[in-house]
Amino acid sequence: MNRRVLFLYTELAGYTINCMKESMKEVNDLALFVIRWPLADEAPFQFDFGDIKYYQRTDFTYDSILNFIEQEKIELLVCSGWVDKEYVKVCRAVKGKIPTVLLLDNQWNGGVKQYVAKLLSPFLIQRNFSHAWVPGKKQEQFTKHLGFSSERIKKGFYVADTKLFKGYYEAFKDYKQKEYPKRFLYVGRYVKHKGIYDLWDAFIKLHETFENDWELWCVGTGEEFNSKIEHPKIKHFGFLQPTEFSEVVKNSGVYILPSHFEPWGVSVQEFASAGYPMLLSNEIGSKEAFFEENKNGYSFRATDSDSLLEAMKKMIRLSESELIKMQIKSIQLSLSVTTQEWTKSLMSFKL
Repeated sequence: MNRRVLFLYTELAGYTINCMKESMKEVNDLALFVIRWPLADEAPFQFDFGDIKYYQRTDFTYDSILNFIEQEKIELLVCSGWVDKEYVKVCRAVKGKIPTVLLLDNQWNGGVKQYVAKLLSPFLIQRNFSHAWVPGKKQEQFTKHLGFSSERIKKGFYVADTKLFKGYYEAFKDYKQKEYPKRFLYVGRYVKHKGIYDLWDAFIKLHETFENDWELWCVGTGEEFNSKIEHPKIKHFGFLQPTEFSEVVKNSGVYILPSHFEPWGVSVQEFASAGYPMLLSNEIGSKEAFFEENKNGYSFRATDSDSLLEAMKKMIRLSESELIKMQIKSIQLSLSVTTQEWTKSLMSFKL
């Protein structure tokens, strides 16, 4: 089935590009185009676009995007949120001629701002977008409040590159089974709302109050990087590309994501598919798909380093066989959202 799709993107991620590339393998005559914002300094990813045709947002205006849609005979328009007002204006101009799909990862929380958005949606959202594509159930709930009917909402937009991360698991499975690595792993931005200071505080308390030989490895960069906590058992790697994780995955054993709020969190699926037991705050959106309490990890209260400390203690008390059991459960859960389903959703949007 021939389909020509334009993505209007703000902050593009490698896992989304992977979904696009996998969909082009599955569907003959699928042409994908991407207009995207420049990369953020704290996430300097190197992307392999393959056969996807991509362009810089700085080279386009409202009029030139409309001309591009006409010249390239675009049949489906997908827009990441409503931050870029010209993107939204473009969607409004072509809505009714082709499907216009809103990408949204906000969870419904019932706050005042969201109720205002609900009231204004007929004027600000519904007039611009015919469909919504979201990661999970809480985002689906929000889009329903915005006036989208169930048949115009698709879930499963965020999908990790599970082939890459499952490959890491396969490469180091035997190594870890011989001697399970006693290292926690954090991967994410160095910003306060990711809970990094709670993490470092809890880990230091773990060594002050509980005899153990575990380490904490942290991968990432951001505005708080120069203020990072230094400790003999904490190692900071800086930013790594997803393809540079071999040594980190080989030598670490438990994934931690302590975010104060995380609308989804693709890294949970990534490291679940790499076979990691999980320690996740109760504010991680993707817990709904890739985490089961006591089965592949433990949860703790966000912003509460003592709660995280207790979860760490529970984890390090486990035997190697129990940790390996959690590994297997994580891998099973990681397969609940796939690029094949992503492709089906992409191809299903109709006026």
